[in-house]
Amino acid sequence: MTLLVVTCLGLALPLCGSIAARGTSEMLLDRINDTARLSGVAEPSVLTGSVGTLSGELAAYDELYGVAGVVLDRDGGVVASSRAGFDGTGLEEAVGGAPAELPAEVRTALAGGRAGADTVVWPWNTEPLVVAEPIGSGEIVGAVVTSSPTGGLRRAILLQWLGVWAVALSVLVAGIVAADPLTRWVLRPIDDLDEATRAVSGGSLDARVPAGEGPLELRRLGESFNRMADTITSMLESQRTFVAYAGHQVRNPLAALRLRVESLGRHLPEAGTREHRLALDEVDRLTRICDSLLTLARSGDTGHSLVEEEIREAAEDRVAAWQPIAERAGARLECGGDGTAVVHCVEGTLEQALDALIDNALKYGGPGAHIRVLVEAPATVRVVDDGPGLPAEQLAEATRPFWRDGGPGGSGLGLSIVVTLLEMQGGTLSLGPADPHGIDARVDLPVTGGPPTGRVRT
Repeated sequence: MTLLVVTCLGLALPLCGSIAARGTSEMLLDRINDTARLSGVAEPSVLTGSVGTLSGELAAYDELYGVAGVVLDRDGGVVASSRAGFDGTGLEEAVGGAPAELPAEVRTALAGGRAGADTVVWPWNTEPLVVAEPIGSGEIVGAVVTSSPTGGLRRAILLQWLGVWAVALSVLVAGIVAADPLTRWVLRPIDDLDEATRAVSGGSLDARVPAGEGPLELRRLGESFNRMADTITSMLESQRTFVAYAGHQVRNPLAALRLRVESLGRHLPEAGTREHRLALDEVDRLTRICDSLLTLARSGDTGHSLVEEEIREAAEDRVAAWQPIAERAGARLECGGDGTAVVHCVEGTLEQALDALIDNALKYGGPGAHIRVLVEAPATVRVVDDGPGLPAEQLAEATRPFWRDGGPGGSGLGLSIVVTLLEMQGGTLSLGPADPHGIDARVDLPVTGGPPTGRVRT
């Protein structure tokens, strides 16, 4: 609409100026010819002082065309005129005036120039059109001045202007009527693309753009977006299928292996009991890793099993479960803090996060490590150890998949899986240095509010 208004104004205003200039030019050309003819008639009368014929010529011209005329000598004195007193002509000041007081048009003509040729009549300008022509083929002996009323010219210009603005307004009205559907036609594909992009970024991988509307360039853009979304969906499905298949296929052999290792306990001497239990713990840890892989494979789905969990209860359960392993590793594991809150999360998220963090603390804290699981408000669980810790730059990299610092064992997936599970429900995992040394792992989850209600499937 802005472009349309600017275009109409840019065309209408110069056209109106051209109409006024053209109408004035036509009238000026006619008046200049008449004034030049009167100048030729007036020269003998000015030289001889006989004005009878000249006065009659001026009066006849005024009566026929309604244009007042006056002949002046070289000093600005009136030689002959078509009207007494020049009423309404605007040349009253020329009568008997001194040369310095004469109008500019008269002074120009007496100096040998033609006055009035650069005039433009506008509809609001009520002054007459004055044309002055010098008298004399060699030496300037006077000037002829005509004063033409411009009422008819101004009306004609105004009528043409009205026609121009009527056309411009018609174009504007047509533009206003066409602007809304045209704009919707152009912008609807962009709105569809924006909605599809938001849907895909929110997890709805089946969102697509209707590619049959709008300009050709936007239709091609929509088709390219759909192909890109299909490719991404196919890649994610392949990855999830692989992870789920790998976790499921490994889980069954692990279950059989645990049964066989557990049955071997009856045949082992007393000295091998401790190693037997450590082997069972490792099999259990591998089973938990497989469970994490299966959970990660389902993390791209939109339909999660959500539960309300009381974080203190979950922390105490995991500390109790890891207590035997901590004792065998020579570490001290305890649960503390005075916080409590109900969180809304995917089932098993908090347990898997604590398992991964406690496992890392036991693994990297070393013998004699002191590990504290602290529950704090509003919905925060911290796992703090006093082991050697990691440099700040390695702490920032520790949550990336397959990252390892060269320490004992580990696949580099545990913390990255925890981060993925937490981010699904708006939670975060941050790693920082503990005081005086060690690692402070902080898990923050969104709070549902209200008192603890146990685990309620929603």
